[in-house]
Amino acid sequence: MSRNFLTFLSSGVAISVLASIAPAYAQDDSAQAPQGAAAEPVYEEIIVTATRSSRSLQDVPMSVNAVTGAQLQKLNILDTKDISRLAPGLELTNTTGRNNTIALRGIGFDPDQGTDPTVQVYLNEAPANAQTVFTALYDIGQIEVLRGPQGLLRGLSSPGGSITVTTQRPKFDEVEGYMQGTVTDRHAYNVQGGVTLPFNDKVSLRVAALVDGNRGNQVRNASNGDFSRGNTQSARLTLGLRPTENFTAYLTYQYLQSDIRQYQQVFGEGNSFGGVATGPGDISIRDRLAVGEGLNRFKNTSHFVNLNMDWDLGFANLTGVASYQASDLVQERDSDPANSFPGLALQQRNTIPYRVPVFELRLASKNDGMFGWGLGAFYQKTKGTTRVNQDTAQFLAPVNGFYLPINSRITVPVDQETWSFNANGRVRSGGFTLEGGLRYTIIKGVRTTDIVSTSPGFFPIIPAFTQVQDGIPADLRNQKDTPLTGGATLTYEFSPALTGYLAYGHSFRAGSVGVAVPVGISNDLIATRGEKTDNFEAGLKGSLFNRRLNFAVSAFYQTFDGFLNRFAGVYYNCPNFAPGVCGTGPGSTPINNGTDVPAADGTFDFNYNGDATVKGIEATIDARPTDFWDLSVNMSYVKARYKSSARLPCNDFNGDGRPDMDGDAAITGTGNVSFCGLSRLTDTPNFSMTATTELRLPVEGSVEPFVRGLLSYRPGVYSETRSFQYRSRTLIDLFAGVRGNDGQWELTGFVKNVLNQQRITDFTGTPRISFTGSPSVTSGYAPINTTLPREFGLIATFRW
Repeated sequence: MSRNFLTFLSSGVAISVLASIAPAYAQDDSAQAPQGAAAEPVYEEIIVTATRSSRSLQDVPMSVNAVTGAQLQKLNILDTKDISRLAPGLELTNTTGRNNTIALRGIGFDPDQGTDPTVQVYLNEAPANAQTVFTALYDIGQIEVLRGPQGLLRGLSSPGGSITVTTQRPKFDEVEGYMQGTVTDRHAYNVQGGVTLPFNDKVSLRVAALVDGNRGNQVRNASNGDFSRGNTQSARLTLGLRPTENFTAYLTYQYLQSDIRQYQQVFGEGNSFGGVATGPGDISIRDRLAVGEGLNRFKNTSHFVNLNMDWDLGFANLTGVASYQASDLVQERDSDPANSFPGLALQQRNTIPYRVPVFELRLASKNDGMFGWGLGAFYQKTKGTTRVNQDTAQFLAPVNGFYLPINSRITVPVDQETWSFNANGRVRSGGFTLEGGLRYTIIKGVRTTDIVSTSPGFFPIIPAFTQVQDGIPADLRNQKDTPLTGGATLTYEFSPALTGYLAYGHSFRAGSVGVAVPVGISNDLIATRGEKTDNFEAGLKGSLFNRRLNFAVSAFYQTFDGFLNRFAGVYYNCPNFAPGVCGTGPGSTPINNGTDVPAADGTFDFNYNGDATVKGIEATIDARPTDFWDLSVNMSYVKARYKSSARLPCNDFNGDGRPDMDGDAAITGTGNVSFCGLSRLTDTPNFSMTATTELRLPVEGSVEPFVRGLLSYRPGVYSETRSFQYRSRTLIDLFAGVRGNDGQWELTGFVKNVLNQQRITDFTGTPRISFTGSPSVTSGYAPINTTLPREFGLIATFRW
């Protein structure tokens, strides 16, 4: 790892040296141009909206990765998760087929933790649920990855950054569109397209649609022979209105329907329970097998309405965003993916309605003159009642059929409201630009949970029972936060080809209240406090050789006061109402240093705060060495660590203060869970790199052959919480094809994961089951996720 760091550091130094001579090269380019004429730049200027206004990427005082719709089509990026292949330090994962997770700069987030994300996703400038946005990727205008805390310019504060997705908008002066079809040898297909129909110079319509089918993680279930599979259909209508030269509006409606059945991959030697085998024996990573006997099915039906308007008032611009997302998620999960109990399917069935209206107004001066200003107001309300039906079984001894069946019905009404008001200003003089502002936010939330547990009992040992519980203590139900966030940037333009900046950002995330947390545990495991973060960043952006080489280098240091994280699969103990049922009813006993019977009641995913620091450097190089060759390299080195004083929930069976799962499950210390000192915030390596290239072959005639390549490298990393060493992975995708010289059509063949590397990307660990007065047992299988195997495919694209 030190070698990677030194290599990256030397690259950054080299780029900085080149940057220092940019003014000279800029003068040389101008000198070589004919008198009175400017040299034609090789690269077109990249325009981004990271600062809520259209500005050159070189002038934006933050680290930004911009991916255009054309790039997504060229590299066959059909899954939003694959955008991480183009942005080092960004990890987009989906381990179960439903929970899209984002980590950026080593700062991660689990969508099940019930907090605002560390990286906020926006669709057409409105906050949107990542589960919906990441499900269908088509007819995209541009995707921007904004790095660092966002607490001023957009409505919701986020400590890691933001991802903004902008769909294609209709033009008012021409009919244009595209069709693209993809098929692969892994039973996958994707057909998408979009067309603009201008009625006149004032009204235009964009119609786009997608049909997608695949086998997901390419896993086969050994118990029934079925494969994972999924299908998605989506359609989008965008109406463009331009009644006057000073007013433009875009009204978008998107419908999405997806149905995903994804089996959980496992590996291991297997075991038996009650004399029945848990699976077919030894399973390797390359077998791509599942052994769970239950169903994993996730259905998403979503409607998304979005309105963007821009009104030029002369002295200022008034912009507005209004959106409404209505999603219904119906999810069924196998709670025993390792088949610890053969013949018994333990299912969890969830219905999650998601109703979110958003409104925002911004009034800002024109981006010219010495002084500038902006004012804004934002509103969002989240409503919906989540219902969970969970089947569990508490085995009294390692004998098949000797168990207590338990059913829990959990009702979670969600009611959260966010208001925010912001003001910012700008002054520009002598090449310097100073910008800054503040956002005042009011966050109100009411959290309640009703839990009803029932069981027919186990005659004659345990009688039938029904237990009704309030899942959240009364004093923790109402939440209100009023954070003040914002930031400031100082930019200096050394020359038209070189810009430097200094930036400060402050963001906030409201604390959480656990949903369906086991009753009887301490409040610190139920509720978390709010998280605060401060980030300091310095960067340099420029170009050389008449923009044949563009570069960006940034360094940052970030501190967290109470970073909010989720700790999955932590064993807990609590007073028992009945075996395996926590509570305070008849028969409960006080916790006694983890010696309650059994010694561990089960596992749960807990949220917890821990102070942390994040520091690193990032660099991007885009080059066109010749007119026929493009090359882009992105590198990131980030060290995201907890402070030594942080004590966090963990599994520490042997009591040495470090995470482990050796032997029977046990709780260390006097609390309901064990606590350890941990290092990494997420299981992401310090260094990562991506590179893309395209070589066009100049030939006579009406066609142009080309080859493309996409490489991403991720070193190995050790997971403390999982006690597992992840191996390094180098993923290479290759493309070769021909296209018309006019760019109207393109035929491309590709190979993804050329090296066919099979690497574990997520390791849960082998489940361990405890019994009353008996040794624990395991299924012998560990649930995992792995990289997808080598895939061959063909893409046909037609544009007009």
